[in-house]
Amino acid sequence: MQDFRQTYLSLCKEGGVKPQESVVAQIQESRAAHSSRLDLSGQSLSLDTCSVLARAFQKDITFTDVSLSDCMLSEEGAKVLLTGLCGNTTVKILDLKGNNLKSAGVEVLGTLLACNKTLRRLVLEWNALGVWDEAFLAFCQGLASNSMLTQLDLRNNQINHHGASELALALKHNTTLEVLDLRWNNIGLLGGRILLEALQKNKRIVQLELAGNNIPSDTLKALERTTGHNSDRQSTLRENHRKTQVLSKEIQTLKDKKSHQVLSLMETIDSQREEIRCSKRSTSIQIGQLQEALNERKSAVNSLTAKLQMTEEALALSEQKNHNMVELLTQVKVEKEEQRERQSRERKKEQEDCVLREGKLFREIQNLSETNSQLRNKVEEMERWCKSQQHQIFELKQELTNSTAELNLRLAQAEDRLETEKRRSKQALRDMDSLRQKEVEHVNCNLEESERALQEHIFKLEGQRIQLEEELSKAKAGCVTERAQAKEELGRMRAQARLEEQEHVSSLEEKLRLVHSSLQEVQLHCSQQKQTISEFKAKTNHQSIEVDGLRRRIGELQQELLGKDQEKVAEVSQVRLELQEQIGHLQAERTLQRGLKEKICALERENKVLSSNHREVLLDKESEMSSMLEKLRLKEADIRRMREDETNRASYLQSAFLTYVQGSPLGHCSSPKK
Repeated sequence: MQDFRQTYLSLCKEGGVKPQESVVAQIQESRAAHSSRLDLSGQSLSLDTCSVLARAFQKDITFTDVSLSDCMLSEEGAKVLLTGLCGNTTVKILDLKGNNLKSAGVEVLGTLLACNKTLRRLVLEWNALGVWDEAFLAFCQGLASNSMLTQLDLRNNQINHHGASELALALKHNTTLEVLDLRWNNIGLLGGRILLEALQKNKRIVQLELAGNNIPSDTLKALERTTGHNSDRQSTLRENHRKTQVLSKEIQTLKDKKSHQVLSLMETIDSQREEIRCSKRSTSIQIGQLQEALNERKSAVNSLTAKLQMTEEALALSEQKNHNMVELLTQVKVEKEEQRERQSRERKKEQEDCVLREGKLFREIQNLSETNSQLRNKVEEMERWCKSQQHQIFELKQELTNSTAELNLRLAQAEDRLETEKRRSKQALRDMDSLRQKEVEHVNCNLEESERALQEHIFKLEGQRIQLEEELSKAKAGCVTERAQAKEELGRMRAQARLEEQEHVSSLEEKLRLVHSSLQEVQLHCSQQKQTISEFKAKTNHQSIEVDGLRRRIGELQQELLGKDQEKVAEVSQVRLELQEQIGHLQAERTLQRGLKEKICALERENKVLSSNHREVLLDKESEMSSMLEKLRLKEADIRRMREDETNRASYLQSAFLTYVQGSPLGHCSSPKK
């Protein structure tokens, strides 16, 4: 407050005006009390003081409540002071009671209301504003354009029905005024009806005082009803605003959670895609290495076949006898080729039908390993027979051709299986990507629908819940059907694998029988080929070493395939866990939506209870008001009777006193003197 005092004194010095001691004392008292109220009521402010105060209000920012009641302001002083308050940005309450403002002051009040953006309460009691028609019109225009004033006191201002019509026009355009006091004016019946019409359009005024204006009781009741409706409307609007804020906060939290979940899901999808790309690169590199190794083995096999052709020329005689055996072997080759083609067709069909046949490769590899072990045992038996017998050279030749053919077949089968495994992995990855994209799109659609439903109508949450339940039921039914189909396909695959194993075993047994019979025939012709056996032994040892290398390579490939199967199983388990987490999130969202619905129902019930209570209170108040009005009427009738009795008594006493005075001797004595 010291700043305002210094500003006031410095402005007085600049203008050559003597500071008013009472004003300085009031400012000093406000400073001592650390109050934001400046009370200058009852002080007679001169024109110079008003001009200094106006400039101080424009510069200083200290007081929020200024009281200038009963200050006997002149027309020029009021004009200057109110003009200074037009640029003030801190005063919220202004009291100008009992200053008898003139036409110029009332016009400046209109400009103050039009320009000032901080004034909230204005007291203009006992100022006779209604006398100045044109000035009061300017005041009403300023009130219409004001957007901050909430309380206005116009008691005892001689406002008639013309002023009430101007005030009603201003109220139709004003959207912030809530409390209006018009007691003890001359509004009358016409003014009351005009104000009632204005209040039907203005929904902000919640308190209107009109006592002492000669307005009929029915009009007053109608005005009270409209103000009561406005107050109820304001309270409901505040409550609805509070509820909407709470709901908007909850919706924002839900949005944040959903966005976080979507971002985490996209991050996991990106990381899995990168891992899949890395695995694809590594598998492509390994496949290239295997292809190179296979090419090397093919070149070695070609060299061995050339050497074998050299030996075939020397063993032409024995080939003629073993021609039947060669035919049998060719038949076996044709059967193997047919089996390979049939198996390739079946694998293509399996690749197109289902993605869940991952375990079949592992079982086939085990079966092939068993058959390889059986073939190894047979090769060892054949080698032992070649050592003990002479005609085993042809056996070795056929075994070598068989082993090379089988190795080629196994390599081709391994290549086919690798290709099928690649296709399956690619298809599985595509299916996983499509499923994840569908899930993301589904979650995004649900989010957009829930946001729109919450923003537009809260009551659509039940429909969304029903849709979510239907989708969950559909997803569960789809999962059940897929599981049933997968189980059926696994059963069919197992049956087919068993049948193929039985057929393969039976064919191998028949081939072994034919080989044994041919060996018995060949043993007679092997006595002359002992020298060539040693050479073929060395060659077979070299080939056995190469076969062992190929077997080790096949074992490595089997291990890699097992690792890939384990990785796929882990990926499938991760996808299942993610789906379970998403289902849990959806269930949590459904519970949240149920909670919101319950909250909304509770709030609606509270609103109904409050509205019913409010209606009952209004009815009680109306009944009390009617009873009070009846009591007032009865009391007024009693007062009128008492006044009539008192006037009658006074007239009786006066007449008796006059008769007594006239009949007294003093009256007779005084009459002749006159």
